[in-house]
Amino acid sequence: MKKKIIVIGSSNTDLVVRSNRLPKAGETIIGSQFFQNQGGKGANQAVACAKLGGETTFIACVGKDDFGKVAKESYKKVGINTDYISSSDQPTGVAMINVDDHGENCIVVVPGANNDLDIDRIDKVSHLFSKDTIVLLQLEVPIKTIEHSIEVAHQKGAMVIVNPAPAQTLSDEVLSKVNYITPNETELTLLTGVEINNEEGLKEAVEKLHQKGIENVIVTLGSKGCYVSSKELKGYYEAQKVKAVDTTAAGDVFNGAFTAHLADNYPLSACIEFGTRAATFSVTIAGAQASIPSLEELNN
Repeated sequence: MKKKIIVIGSSNTDLVVRSNRLPKAGETIIGSQFFQNQGGKGANQAVACAKLGGETTFIACVGKDDFGKVAKESYKKVGINTDYISSSDQPTGVAMINVDDHGENCIVVVPGANNDLDIDRIDKVSHLFSKDTIVLLQLEVPIKTIEHSIEVAHQKGAMVIVNPAPAQTLSDEVLSKVNYITPNETELTLLTGVEINNEEGLKEAVEKLHQKGIENVIVTLGSKGCYVSSKELKGYYEAQKVKAVDTTAAGDVFNGAFTAHLADNYPLSACIEFGTRAATFSVTIAGAQASIPSLEELNN
């Protein structure tokens, strides 16, 4: 039976500037292009889930401003259930993104309304959680909200996937209730205290997460693909080599695509391959949500 997906997380408006290189501290340079896109890690992952076949509900908080209205409309257009996106008197979250000609980026996020996604708002939607749902979370909303969401989802028997980004610590008690975790190397170090300088360090850190009670660990490695460790699988999955235009949402696309495939009950190896393929596709196109492929685009 296909599972429903609930994404809990941030909704931002991305203000993107392209330049031939990233500026140094205190330096002013001339950019070449400006874009305004929908973003936020939660929203990016919800859009990826929906566009890639998942029946997706997004739980978030936006402002009562034009940015918030445009965001909700854009989510509806890709088939996301927006009934549980609440409103705040704070402005909709904004991300200022600078992307260079090599596809590298630096980002400053002002959370705004995302900070008002609190425990009470999660309790009001807790009836959505069940053994027939997958709950996908990131760390761009208050950490207490994330911890509470994991606890409630675990109690209701939902499958819990955590993309621990931006990098923050999570308690062992919280981590023990997570089914899948998808850190990059920086986030993995913060969660485990192990420096990732080589393959041995990577495997040591992954083993520490297993010891904390997480059965399935997927470490994203950027252009190198990912490393997977679970009872079912253990090893590297390489990514196809492409010319990167913008890497802004690659991790979010991986998580959304992976979750959408998992909801369709594909085996773990197929979910990893699907997520990697979708993320690789996304880096060839500028923008966050604009770079997320549909099933048709990905299969062509």
